[in-house]
Amino acid sequence: MCGRYTLTVPGDLLAAAFGVEAAGPVAGLPARYNVAPGQQVPIVRRREDGGRDLALARWGLVPHWAKESAIGNRMINARGESVAEKPSFRTAFRRHRCLVPADGFYEWQATAGGKQPWLLRLRGGELFAFAGLESRWIDPATREPLDTCAIVTTAPNELAATVHDRMPVILAPADYALWLGEAGDGRDPAALLAPIPADRMEAWPVSRQVNRPAVDDPSLLLPAAG
Repeated sequence: MCGRYTLTVPGDLLAAAFGVEAAGPVAGLPARYNVAPGQQVPIVRRREDGGRDLALARWGLVPHWAKESAIGNRMINARGESVAEKPSFRTAFRRHRCLVPADGFYEWQATAGGKQPWLLRLRGGELFAFAGLESRWIDPATREPLDTCAIVTTAPNELAATVHDRMPVILAPADYALWLGEAGDGRDPAALLAPIPADRMEAWPVSRQVNRPAVDDPSLLLPAAG
């Protein structure tokens, strides 16, 4: 699964990296070292006119048919193997795929001393995008809209497998257009739901302070003492 991640790149640089005209609501966001479910996160999505937007969505997808938003608390990830068929995600997979910008993510390794968090990222801390899904939910009581998202996961590569049995799908920049539905060449976006090559990544154990969502500072990126 993917339950925490990092995004330390300013909004204007995100816009440039993902071909978005303006940073919009993401412009003033601070660097994040411990993004947690239920929080507002930046996503890149396709507009109806074919352009791209940077938007904010709550992490934890709420399907349009849900009676209450609390369902999103357990829908932060979508398994790539079943995303096209599972009722909770299939509409978003067909019509509302998005990119979730990040520059690292955490996974927890089972050890004799308890679960040890690890930071995994592309070599050098390069910016990347998770394969994401988005959904707009309308509160039946207030009629207020709520934009939400989930991160798609897959089997781990050789490096990630030493830590956990799942990992998020990291898309290559050349595949962004296909995932967003811009390519128009008939290729199946499901073909992208595979692990990134392990030799492109690096990883190390970090402080258990990352277990606390309230802790959100650069020290979380440092290798754990001892």
